[in-house]
Amino acid sequence: MKVWKESQLTQLSYAQTIETAYEIALNLVKNLGFNFCAFSITSQTRGIPHNRIQLNNYPAEWNTKYEQEHFSEVDPILAHCNHSELPIVWQKEVFSKTPMLWQAQEKQGLRYGWSQSVHDQNGLCSMLSLARSHCPITTHDLYQNLGYAMFISRHLHGLVAKELPAPSKPGTVNLSSREVEVLKYSADGKTAGEIAIILNLSESTVQFHIRGAIRKFGVNNKIAAVIKAARVGAI
Repeated sequence: MKVWKESQLTQLSYAQTIETAYEIALNLVKNLGFNFCAFSITSQTRGIPHNRIQLNNYPAEWNTKYEQEHFSEVDPILAHCNHSELPIVWQKEVFSKTPMLWQAQEKQGLRYGWSQSVHDQNGLCSMLSLARSHCPITTHDLYQNLGYAMFISRHLHGLVAKELPAPSKPGTVNLSSREVEVLKYSADGKTAGEIAIILNLSESTVQFHIRGAIRKFGVNNKIAAVIKAARVGAI
């Protein structure tokens, strides 16, 4: 690795604000051979407005057009990154259903690039895009620069995430010890009659505990209660 790469990566790792980190990342990206760098972050669970945080050095005309034309609603790159962390290369085929977006993007010099995302357990999704006006993205480009892009995207994502309030935890469901036992055996495929024999209870008592768990979880049946209990770690 060249000295300048080491230096810029070190500077980026020490950056404590998203603005400072983005400026360092922009210089690193340019040294890697890309004219443009964009970073945005959204949340589906905290009520953060779409693209509340968005940093890029795209042409101002393009940013305005993208917003006015509501391109975010049809952008295949954005759609991909919202659901996958695999990098996606900007290719004409990817924009087959939105040729107008592809043509408008090319006209602004955003011809060759790729995007990748970071998703975390708190519902945050960020997207980093690197682009240039000349030279298509080759497999070699991806392999050579993907590690740098991942470092940049994860560091920027982390800086934003740490400034946001912790996500609210869902209300705790307080199951009785019997309800937990009944759900555990239910998860193993036992019927109410079999559970009654194992726990030395009447079948109606087992059904009573099952109904209690269903009511506490706000679901409609035993299977749903078992699934919910497993998801929250109750069984």
